[in-house]
Amino acid sequence: MPPDGNGSASPTARGAALLAVKIDNVGAARPQTGLQDADLVYAEQVEGGLSRLMAVFGSRLPDVVGPVRSARETDLELLAQFDRPTLAFSGAQGKLLPLIDAAPLRARSPGEASGAYVRGSDRPAPHNLFLRPRKLGRTTSGTNAGTAAGFRFAARVPAGGRPETERTVRFPAARFTFNWAAGKGRWEISMDGSPAVTSSGTRLTAATAVVQYVDIRPSRFHDKFGSTTPLSRTVGKGKALVLRDGRAYDARWERATAEDGTTFTTPDGEPLPFAPGPVWVVFTKA
Repeated sequence: MPPDGNGSASPTARGAALLAVKIDNVGAARPQTGLQDADLVYAEQVEGGLSRLMAVFGSRLPDVVGPVRSARETDLELLAQFDRPTLAFSGAQGKLLPLIDAAPLRARSPGEASGAYVRGSDRPAPHNLFLRPRKLGRTTSGTNAGTAAGFRFAARVPAGGRPETERTVRFPAARFTFNWAAGKGRWEISMDGSPAVTSSGTRLTAATAVVQYVDIRPSRFHDKFGSTTPLSRTVGKGKALVLRDGRAYDARWERATAEDGTTFTTPDGEPLPFAPGPVWVVFTKA
């Protein structure tokens, strides 16, 4: 099911097979592989104010994706909107593993699918674990992950908004910048001050970039150094900023339950469609 091109509703596609991969996002992990094929990329805060990505694939599947890193509690609430997606991750904190096992998803770490993972030789561990998605079996059904998340899409530029050519979102120890490239009709992405490119040299871009303001609080879990893991709550409602077609739109987001997708509307309550193409969503503190 391709993104809707006429502004009509794109309902959450329950039953769509999707693959979500946790992606390392510190300097030693870059450039990453396979992100250019993701329909949807979520950027979330982890320990020490750093960032980690979750790339969701539905309509396209790369041959290799990574580096793959560990899961967090935030991922479980986020992934509940999809219908038993496959989650590829390197592992998790011991007390979190039972929650992953009980979640409505298909967990595939190296422990469950060792043949699907390979260690690269061009960077040190733990930043060198890569996934070969097709080794996991049929993980995607051709449905766009943004559609499955409940987003609306329309090629026509919505009324309103204001001209915007650059927007930076800051975490305590990371930042994302979106620069409008009119010639490409896309937002070029930079991370921590450097252009974001894939291992093949392709510049990472988004048709729509969303700054979603959420409740970020300490979770019950810690990393091996004792740092508290942040928990980003994606069920509820709040403010957002939607960037598309060189314009910025003030928006409201709402997700009633973990099983629901997220809707984005104008301050007047009208649906706010995204531009067809890849979507990046950055969760930042409300």
